[in-house]
Amino acid sequence: MAKMILSAFADEYCDDFGGQLEFLNREGIGFIEIRGVNGKNISMLSESEAMKCKKELDQAGIKVSSMGSPLGKYPVLDDINAHLETAKKIFEFANLFDAKLCRVFSFYMPEGKNPDDYKERVYENLEKLISLSEQYGVSLCHENEWGIYGQSPEKCLELINHFGGRFHTVFDMGNYVLDGYKPWKENYESLKHSIKYFHIKDALAAGAIVPAGCGEANIKEILSDYQSTAKEDFFVSIEPHLQTFSGLNQLAGKDFDNPYKFETKEKAFEEDLRLFRALFN
Repeated sequence: MAKMILSAFADEYCDDFGGQLEFLNREGIGFIEIRGVNGKNISMLSESEAMKCKKELDQAGIKVSSMGSPLGKYPVLDDINAHLETAKKIFEFANLFDAKLCRVFSFYMPEGKNPDDYKERVYENLEKLISLSEQYGVSLCHENEWGIYGQSPEKCLELINHFGGRFHTVFDMGNYVLDGYKPWKENYESLKHSIKYFHIKDALAAGAIVPAGCGEANIKEILSDYQSTAKEDFFVSIEPHLQTFSGLNQLAGKDFDNPYKFETKEKAFEEDLRLFRALFN
């Protein structure tokens, strides 16, 4: 049976990169989905800062499972060419970190507009990102998120079908719940063939992001099914987004009174990780 390999957005534990690596080692997690480094997004690092990260990763024995990039997380009408230099830098960093995967999005739609009116623009933009990533041997994995073209399972599948085997899925079951879609079972099944890895986030449809196993994201059912048929080992990235995470309401797209409250983001992350592991022990 394929192995489920644990990774994490450790910047949700703390901003300090050294602290992130210490936490991962303490928890026996050998991979990181690198996104925030000492308070800076991975896309904003200089070459020397990235080299320093590589040295710290090697010293800690931590590898990078995927680049937690912000690519495609901007308005669809932005000039994509203005973002290609950022993409190039991220893919160069991916090669430096020996990361084969990179998370991307499919652009924010103008408020109140029909996404179908922007389909060709989305295709053109993604084609440029995919073509560039292929030059670096990096596979782009699309994350479903509120407000972008690929918010719904149907639109995600449309993108996967359009680009064939050149574009992949990072399945975020919690985001689907928040956006009004049931991840299990039909929507998961429709995208299963394209999934490269998973983001572990649980939620209630009413609008609360909750610890793993406490919501309606069907984490255990989805991962158990995927593992039973997967042909190769795969990553699962812990991404709690619990209440103490800054920018939470903006990311979730909803205002809510979360029934799960934590004093610190460190405690929130530790509890989320504990409950996730309990699902499979």
